[in-house]
Formats: sequence, structure tokens, C-alpha cells
Amino acid sequence: MGLAERRRTLGYSQEKLAQLLGVDRTTVGRWESGRGVPQPLQRPGLAAALKIGLDELDALLNQPRSAARAVAEGQPSSDRPHPRAGDPDEMIRREFLRLLSVSGALTALPADEAAALADGVRRGAPADFARMNGHLWQVYQLARSKGSVYPVVRDQLTALSEALSVGRGVSRPLLNTVADLFQLAGEVAFDANRYTDAAASYALAASASRDAGAYDLWACALVRHAYVDMSGRRYHQAVQMLAAAERLASRGDGALATRYWVASVQAEAYAGLGDLAACERALERAEQVRELPAESSNGGWLRFDGNRLAEERGARYVRLRRLDLAEEALRGALEQGTLASGQSYRRRGAVLTDLAVIGAKRNDPEQVTAYGLEAVRLARASESGYVARRLHDLCDEFGPLSRDHRVAELRAEIAVLRTP
Repeated sequence: MGLAERRRTLGYSQEKLAQLLGVDRTTVGRWESGRGVPQPLQRPGLAAALKIGLDELDALLNQPRSAARAVAEGQPSSDRPHPRAGDPDEMIRREFLRLLSVSGALTALPADEAAALADGVRRGAPADFARMNGHLWQVYQLARSKGSVYPVVRDQLTALSEALSVGRGVSRPLLNTVADLFQLAGEVAFDANRYTDAAASYALAASASRDAGAYDLWACALVRHAYVDMSGRRYHQAVQMLAAAERLASRGDGALATRYWVASVQAEAYAGLGDLAACERALERAEQVRELPAESSNGGWLRFDGNRLAEERGARYVRLRRLDLAEEALRGALEQGTLASGQSYRRRGAVLTDLAVIGAKRNDPEQVTAYGLEAVRLARASESGYVARRLHDLCDEFGPLSRDHRVAELRAEIAVLRTP
């Protein structure tokens, strides 16, 4: 038994164990994968939380590190875990740092000088990068396994890094493509529960957007960063981040849906704080997106067009324990064609998980298992770390229902889902 198995045996999610120890959820993930170890002062608390002795804890911690050594020693691949495209990768970390050092020091150039520099970019003009980014967003949206997009995003980061290294500055269009691509890189990392990488990429996207004077792009980077805060239930910080995004969006293009997406995510943050009135006001602002023309969403870094409002409203009501309202909204979302196809596994899995949560809060084992098992199937098919994390959080809602054999079987199915 490894550290992760011991945690699951006790019914803890990674987030719950992290809260008990006062650390970030990603820290627990690093311990379980062998990419890090607890500090000496953290070990007694971890052992106590897992209800084992320090010797047993050392044995659990050594298991993933032994696997890592096997890779380094050339152990046959059939005898060790297969690396996944969405796993953390030192190359993308280096590209993060390299692009930060280049773009962070840039200032916007006069148009003629920027044009001259753009002509010297060895790996393609900004328009070429922009078209490639648009294609990658489409691939990401259609992919069942979001992590499968990672290698291509990494290659595009490398190409952009080389382009940015040419000359002593870059044009605003090229900075826009940098900000665009880092938002996509953050999305891939966020889906894999790699929150540190996601936050780093969103921060880089915000920095490049600022340098380019692209207010809508900048606001969207902050919105995505707020999701990282909310994943750790830091709702007050998310509200502050979203207030900054709202100010930026007000300076952006009024024909775009940016400000309405900000409002939708603000509703989620207010729901996390238990503020029903503020949540409802934000949802009403978000609903106004329906008055915009279809081109208000670009399908890339800005994809909010209102077709997710039913499921988002339902999720907010679940958080606020308004179960009847939540169930009505979520069932309506399931009936929408946008959630019926295999292209929407992540979204459909999240809605199904919310419906299972409603069943748990009502002490209804049939509703829990019916929706929960379907969400497990989708999590496996899509390899989505996001849906897997939502399902692990669902287990925290079981309480006395855990004694029901059907719910116990569902917990066992969820326990084996991978959350990177």
C-alpha cells in the first residue's frame, strides 16, 4: 500500500488531507508521486492524520520514489508506470521561465519598429502563430483527453520562445499570441490538477497581455487564475482577482463577452462564500451575454457564449444548498445538445457529479450511484483529472451513506481514478 492508497482507505481526498496538514493540495500530490517528501516537521502530523507510525510512513513514502529510481535505472517499461502526456515536464517549466524573462522585460514599440522586428521572426509571422493557436484551441475543445494536446502546446511554446528571442523586442500581435498560448497551456495543466503550473501560465499570460495593452485577453487570464484560487477554496482571493478582471474588462471591447464571463465566475466565487444575493446578481449580469452577437466569443481564449449558464447556475445552487433549484438547472443542462456528445465529456461529467452531490445531501443512495457511476465512466474515457477530482470531492459528501453497499462500491470505483 502506498501513501495515496492509505489516504483513500481513510476516506480523505487530497484536498482534505492538505487542509488537515495546512499545506497546498499539490504538495500532497508531489508526496504521493514521489516528486517530493514531507519536511521533518511535517512528518509527525502526516503520520497522525494517516493513523500510522513514523516507520510505516517512511515505508509508504519510499514506494513512489523506488518507482522513480526504476525509471532512472532503465527498468523495462512493462514493469513501470507509463508516462502520461499531461504529467509535469521540465521542458515546459523552462519555457515558462524563458518566456517570462523575455516578455516580462518588453515594452510596446512604435508601430513601424514593431513591424520591422516582426519581419525578422525566424519561425513565422504573428498571424501564423495566431492561426496555429486558434487551431490548438479547437483541438483542445474537441479532445476527450485534454492532456493529449500537451505535446503540441509545448512545441508551439518552443517556437514562440525562439521567435521572441529574435531582435530586441516584439510586436504587440506576437505578444497577443504569447498570452493566448499560455492561457491554453494553463487550461491543459488545470485539467490535470497541476495548479502550480496552471497559475504560472496564467500569470505569464497576464504579463504578456499587459505589455500588449490587450485588456480583454488580460481579464481572461485573471479569470482563469481565479479558478486556481477557487480550486483551493480561497474564495476571498478569487473575488479580489475577479474584481481586477472586471475593471480590465470594462476597458476592453464592449462587443466581446469578457465582462459577462467575469460575472459568471464571480457568481461561483460568491456561492463559495455563501452569499446568495451577490451570486444571483452576478448570474443576472452573466445572462446579458445572450444579447450579444454570435461573434462575441472567439472559440479560443474567450469561449463564453452563454450555452453553459444552465449548468453553471446549477453548480452555484448546489454550493448554496438550494437543491431543488440546482437539480432543475442541472437536469436542463443534461438535456441540452451541447452536453450530449463525446466532445463534452468533461462538462457532462461535472454536471453528473453535481447531481450525485445533490443525492448525497438528500441521503438518496440511488441518485448518488446512478449519476456517480456514469460520471466515473466519463472520467475514465476522457482521462480528465478535473472530473476525477470532482468525484473524489463527492466522496466527502457520503457520510452515513457510505454504509450502503452501492455507495461503497461507487467509492471503490472513484478511489482508483487518477488525480495527477
